[in-house]
Amino acid sequence: MARRRARELAFQALFQAARGGSDVLDVWEEVRSEAVAEEEDPTYGEELDADTLALADLLVRAFDADRDEIDIELAGLIEGWSFGQMSQTDLNVLRLALAERRALDVPGEVTVEMAVRLAKKFGGEDSGRFVNGVLAKVLRHAADRGASGAPSAPRA
Repeated sequence: MARRRARELAFQALFQAARGGSDVLDVWEEVRSEAVAEEEDPTYGEELDADTLALADLLVRAFDADRDEIDIELAGLIEGWSFGQMSQTDLNVLRLALAERRALDVPGEVTVEMAVRLAKKFGGEDSGRFVNGVLAKVLRHAADRGASGAPSAPRA
């Protein structure tokens, strides 16, 4: 399964939905249809298989189901930036990373590495560092909750 491609497809749906003010599941259906159509003339060089589409679908649906909680968590961890001030690329890479952490049993370090790669590929010059810094806070926050057994307030 091409996990990288699945993340890119899910990111594309989140990004397009945010930019267009559209429902993410509606946008996902369009992205999915386009990806399947492109399979006849592949540009990625990777096979688009059922597992890749299923993972992308899971990630998009996980974000859609937990969007409010994901945004609340991010807002508590991002210092000095509102969502309106942030790069939409960075914001949606972060959202996707948190959705992945909630939906899959993937080590935090892997989620961070994959998110940083997405940010570097699609974002600006500082996107990778920004995403890495925010997700490091996410991991510390999760470790704090795990150590105390109860949720704690995000660190400032």
